[in-house]
Amino acid sequence: MKMKLLILAALLGLSSAQFDPHMKNGRTSLVHLFEWRWADIAAECERYLAPNGFGGVQISPPSESIVVTNPWHPWWQRYQPISYNLCSRSGNEDELRDMITRCNNVGVNIYVDAVINHMCGAGGGEGKHSSCGTYFNANTKEFPSVPYSGWDFNDGKCNTGSGEIENYNDIYQVRDCRLVGLLDLALEKDYVRGKVAEYMNKLIDMGVAGFRVDACKHMWPGDLSVVFGSLNNLNTKWFNSGSRPFIFQEVIDLGGEPITASEYTGLGRVTEFKYGAKLGTVIRKWNGEKLSYLVNWGEGWGMMASGKALVFVDNHDNQRGHGAGGASIVTFWDSRLYKMAVGLMLAHPYGVTRVMSSFRWDRNIVNGQDQNDWMGPPSYGDGTTKPVTINADTTCGDGWVCEHRWRQIRNMVIFRNVVNGESLSNWWDNGSNQVAFARGSRGFIVINNDDWTLDATLNTGLPGGTYCDVISGQKEGSSCTGKQVQVGGDGYAYFNISNSEEDPFIAIHADSKL
Repeated sequence: MKMKLLILAALLGLSSAQFDPHMKNGRTSLVHLFEWRWADIAAECERYLAPNGFGGVQISPPSESIVVTNPWHPWWQRYQPISYNLCSRSGNEDELRDMITRCNNVGVNIYVDAVINHMCGAGGGEGKHSSCGTYFNANTKEFPSVPYSGWDFNDGKCNTGSGEIENYNDIYQVRDCRLVGLLDLALEKDYVRGKVAEYMNKLIDMGVAGFRVDACKHMWPGDLSVVFGSLNNLNTKWFNSGSRPFIFQEVIDLGGEPITASEYTGLGRVTEFKYGAKLGTVIRKWNGEKLSYLVNWGEGWGMMASGKALVFVDNHDNQRGHGAGGASIVTFWDSRLYKMAVGLMLAHPYGVTRVMSSFRWDRNIVNGQDQNDWMGPPSYGDGTTKPVTINADTTCGDGWVCEHRWRQIRNMVIFRNVVNGESLSNWWDNGSNQVAFARGSRGFIVINNDDWTLDATLNTGLPGGTYCDVISGQKEGSSCTGKQVQVGGDGYAYFNISNSEEDPFIAIHADSKL
């Protein structure tokens, strides 16, 4: 028993630091630059993310994937690995290394989307239709570039007739059978664990700060624990000696299934899918939900502990109806509601926050289902990804949405940095959809999602003075391009927000004082 406790203590010791994103200079948020090329991410770190206080970037999977031409180069082909070679539609290994180095040099961390539960789909065929041109044979489960063979997959353990997950109430099926036909790796085997760790360690040595680990619900926590425990410490060129990689695990747990997020929170942070699903319902005012009900937002709504959670309004799956959350999820397509939801998330202390940065696609919704939910990023005729173009007004062109560059979202990323470490205080609501709260004496946000004007004098908790609202504009030098808010010596300020405004919310903070 004593030996067991020692082993447990060792495992817990390793993972205690896997909750820390290791962000620099008081930064607090990461952005998912979904399907961006490495060269564009490197430039964005230098020209935009570092100067505007973003702490890190979640990148799309860098490993070699299958190339699918029917449908034409879908985004999800990158979630079907062929090998752990570092060439993808985002660029080759040299471009990846250059990006990691350049982003680290300006204090922006890189978090890799690691696909380690499976290889490509069982119907992937045989040939060299892969992003590095590597031969594979999905029929015989041969991936010689790793190498993996039929021995390295879970088919023998799966207890369903089809070999697929048929029942999510059976935890063995969920972990040992194929997720939507994807060849399921036997992560209980030392050899497979070693190959996965070797891939992740190569990226750590290149300078990444951690991983978003795909499909964790479909892997046994014990297997993940061994893999995470065999990861190297972060590269001391950019991180403190002894720093462990930041781990955030994709576990979709909206309740009602036997596998819960709590099985994984000992290993690292977990994606809290309840956050965006429930916030979407509240912001849309569905089922009688109101903003005033958010007074105990976070754990009080049945979510995991704040120190375990990675939160987001939408992600690359559920913004197109995949994954979790359904129709309540708010996205860039609903830009007015979306800015409010992201603003609230960034103002609220719960969790580590991730901002989405998307690309547009031609939606074709038939009976509530988007027939084009597969569409990949803006690309040329041959399927190669287009560069991200930056317009004169700092927005993006060519189909790239760049929500992280929207003034309201960027300024709330800065707001979160300014109020970091301050507790939520001075909550106010009107019993309906008007709410306000402070973060100590460092920041204050007021939101009007009612169908009438907000007219109230509220205790901001801030020192007296004139502040620039960072939603309608921002402080530039000693002037303000947006609304100004007068805070009295007693901390109170008068707010009047019409429900018809472009952005019916106001945010002020210590660094927006004029």
